[in-house]
Amino acid sequence: MSVNLDSPGLDLQGIARFQQAPTQARRLRLLVYSAAVAAVLLGGLAFFVGLFAPASYWAPLLSINAAAWLLVAASSQAAWDVAGWRAAAIGQPSAQLAFWRKAGQEEGDPELLSPYERWLERLGALCLRQLQRIGGDALWLFGLALLALLLVQAHWRLDLPAAALASQASWVAVGTWALLAFGLVVVERHLASSDGNAWPEAAALAAQLRLLIAVLVLSIACLAFADGERLWPARLAVLIGLLPGLLAIELMLRAVLAVFSPRHPRREPQWMARSLVAGALQWPPRPLAYLQGELHQRLGIDLQQIWAFGFMRRALLPVLALVGLAGWLLTGVVEVPMDGRGVYERFGNPVQVYQPGLHLGLPWPLGKVMRVDNGTLHELASTGDAAAAEPLAAAEGPAPVGANRLWDATHVSENAQVIAGSDGGAQSFQIVNMDVRFIYRIGLSDAAALAATYHSSDIEQLLRSVANRVLVHDFAGRSLDGVLGEAREALGQDIGRAVQADLDQLDSGVEILATAIEAIHPPAGAANAYHGVQAAQINADALIARDRGQAAQQASLARQAATLAADSASAGAHETRAKAQAATLVFDAERAAWAGAGQAFVLEQYLGRLSQGLAGAHSLIIDHRLGAAQAPTLDLRSYALPLDPALSTSSSRNQEHAK
Repeated sequence: MSVNLDSPGLDLQGIARFQQAPTQARRLRLLVYSAAVAAVLLGGLAFFVGLFAPASYWAPLLSINAAAWLLVAASSQAAWDVAGWRAAAIGQPSAQLAFWRKAGQEEGDPELLSPYERWLERLGALCLRQLQRIGGDALWLFGLALLALLLVQAHWRLDLPAAALASQASWVAVGTWALLAFGLVVVERHLASSDGNAWPEAAALAAQLRLLIAVLVLSIACLAFADGERLWPARLAVLIGLLPGLLAIELMLRAVLAVFSPRHPRREPQWMARSLVAGALQWPPRPLAYLQGELHQRLGIDLQQIWAFGFMRRALLPVLALVGLAGWLLTGVVEVPMDGRGVYERFGNPVQVYQPGLHLGLPWPLGKVMRVDNGTLHELASTGDAAAAEPLAAAEGPAPVGANRLWDATHVSENAQVIAGSDGGAQSFQIVNMDVRFIYRIGLSDAAALAATYHSSDIEQLLRSVANRVLVHDFAGRSLDGVLGEAREALGQDIGRAVQADLDQLDSGVEILATAIEAIHPPAGAANAYHGVQAAQINADALIARDRGQAAQQASLARQAATLAADSASAGAHETRAKAQAATLVFDAERAAWAGAGQAFVLEQYLGRLSQGLAGAHSLIIDHRLGAAQAPTLDLRSYALPLDPALSTSSSRNQEHAK
C-alpha cells in the first residue's frame, strides 16, 4: 500500500520499509553498479567475438549473459529509485540516482538572459516537469530493456555449427560463471528470506536474480558438454536467449503502461519492474498457481471459487488420457505427398509401397512409413567437396562464382584425374581436372523404392563412390589430346552407361538420366604451361601456312610472268607478220600503179611525200621549170578565211626575201 506524505498524523519512522530504506538503497546501488559493469564487459567481449568469429557459439553466450545482467541492473535501478524516495521522505541523505538536474537548480538571473535564452529556459523547465510527472525510472527501464532485447536479437542464429571442444578459456569461463552463480544464489536467498513489509521489492528482485542464475547455469552446461560433434550445445546457447528476451519484453510493456499513470511527488512510487516471467521460475514449478495468486492479489479474482475451473481440474487427467489415446491412434493415418512415396513397415517388416494419398495402418511404433522420392530429380557432382547451392545472382549484379569456367581458376566442384600420357617417347601419366555431374532419380517401380530404402544408407555417397571408380577405370586408357578433343556428349554417355551398370549390379534402385561433363581441362597450376604449348603449336601451324602461302604466291607470279611473256611474243609475231603482209600488199599495189601510170605515178608519189614533209612549214615553192613568159600561178585552195595578218605579213616578207 503506497503512502501519501500529505496524510495527517503519518509517522514514517514507524514503518519498517522507510526505516531500512537507506541501507536498502546502498545495497541496490552496489548491485546496479556490479550488474552494469558485468553487462558492459560481456557485451564488449560479445562484440569482438562476433566481429572476428561470427560462427562461434561464444558470441550468443556472451551477448545473452550481458542482456541478463543488464536486465538485473535495470530492475535494481528502478528499486533503487523507490528506496531513495523513501530515504528522502524520512529526512535521510538522498540515495537516489540523479539522472537529470532538478527544477530550480543553477538557474541564471532572468534579467541577464536574452529572450532566446529565456525561451530555452522555459522550454527546459516544461520538459523537466513533464519528465518528473512521467517518472525518469520508466524511461530508463524501457531503454535498458530495449537494449537487452537488441543484444539477444543481434546473435540469434539457429544455424551455428557444432560447438568446439572445451578449451582452457572455456573452463576458465565455466569456473568464473560458477562462482558468480554461487554468489548470486547467496544474494537471492537473502532477498527471498527478507520480510515483505520491510522490503516489498525483495521477493520480486530475487525472482529476477533466479532468472540470471538460470542463464548462467545453462551457459555452463553449453560450455561443459561441447565436444565438436553434438549440435545441441550450440542450439541451447542460442535458445537461452528466450529467458532474458521474454523478461525484456515484459519490462518494456510495464514501462509503457507506467507512462499512463503519472507520479505524484508526495506519494510513494510503485516499483514497476515486477515480472510474471521471472516469478514463474520457482521450485517446484507451479506457473498456474503463481498466476492464480497474482490474479487474486491484484484483481481480487479467486479462481478456486469458480465451479467450472474445479471441474476442469478434476476432469483434466481423463480428458488428457482420451486425447492422448486418440492422437496415438491417429498416427496410423499417413498422408503421402504428391512428390513422394512411402514404404510401410509393419512390425519392422516392409510390406507395401504407398503411393501419394491417404493410407491407414497400425499406429506408431507398430507401423511406420519410410519416405521415398517419387521421380524427384537430383544433381550430384563427382567430387565430395562440391560447394553448396549458390543463391540466385541479381540480374544487374556480378556473375556468380560458379559460372567461372576459366582454366586458371580452381573450382571446388572439380576433382583431379590421372590419365595416360607420354614423356619423351616413354610411357607416363598426366593429370586433368574435370567437373562431372550426374542427374539421377529413384526408380519409379516398387522394387526400386525398396532397394533405395534398404540396400544403401547414403545414396549420394554410393553414387559418388561408384562414379569415381568408373572415372578412374575409364580415363586410365585415355590420353590428354584424346580427352580434350573427344565430343563431351559421347564421353558423358559412356561414363553414364558404366555407372548405371555398376548401380544395377549393386541393386541400388537408382536411375542415371543424364551425365553432364561441365568442364575438363589440365590443372589450374599447369594451365599457363598448357596454354604456352597450345600457343607454340598454333604459331608453328601459322608459320607453315604462311610459308606455303608465300610459295603459292611465287609460283602464281612465275606462271603469270611466263604467260605474259608467251602472249607478248605471240602478239609481236602476229603484229610483225601483219605489217609484212601489209607492206607486201602496198608494194604490189604501187608496182601495179607504176606499170599502169608510168611517170605520172612516180610524180604523184613524189608530190605526196613532199606534201607530207612540208605539211607544217611556211614556205613558198617556185618551180624552176617556169619560163619568163609564164606568170607564176599560186594554188589558193588550201587557204581558208579568216587569214592572220601577222602570218600574211611574214609570208609577204618571206616572198620578197626569196625574190
